[in-house]
Amino acid sequence: MSTLKSVTTSASEERLEKLIGERVKPGADKARIDERIWDLFGEHWCIMFTDLSGFSRGVEKFGIIHFLQTIYESHRLLIPVIDSHDGILLKVEGDSYMVIFRNVHKALAASLAMQRLLHEYNADRAPEEKVLLCIGLGYGKVLKIGDSDVFGAEVNAASKLGEDTAKAWEILVTLAVMDEAGDFPGISFSPIDEIPPGAKQAFSVNYQLP
Repeated sequence: MSTLKSVTTSASEERLEKLIGERVKPGADKARIDERIWDLFGEHWCIMFTDLSGFSRGVEKFGIIHFLQTIYESHRLLIPVIDSHDGILLKVEGDSYMVIFRNVHKALAASLAMQRLLHEYNADRAPEEKVLLCIGLGYGKVLKIGDSDVFGAEVNAASKLGEDTAKAWEILVTLAVMDEAGDFPGISFSPIDEIPPGAKQAFSVNYQLP
């Protein structure tokens, strides 16, 4: 299975590299090449970026072992939740995840489950032992290259919301996510002032912790 995954990802990357190479040639029909790229790799996904609040300050104050413990605990707690909601974890970079979901409802359900699980986990722990999660969500047509990466405006917006804008416990989403969510039970949306590049508007998800 791992061999098949490697071949599939490599084939996608090679095809994209070839098309980009054609695109940079003098006189290339860029519009036609772009159309071919979107036909090959364009898919609709909901993109999640996560980050741990106060992580860098914690590393500085409590040291590298504390850093590793927090990373380990976040993996142990959160990856099963992602899996159970049919998310695909594409990247882990330090304390951040990039995850894709086929639909917005599963991404929102996963986000709520992750925050509620951490609320329970943190209840009897000292402040420095708590795992505090920030989440950003985007939705739309993206370029998905095998199972290695995704590119697009909503990807950039979700990254900005999850890694730079959101605070502990916050789930921030783009307008596209809110529109696709419809009447998702148990939540509402409030606009936020900081709108990331790639999004028309951004919103905070209002939800109840246990």
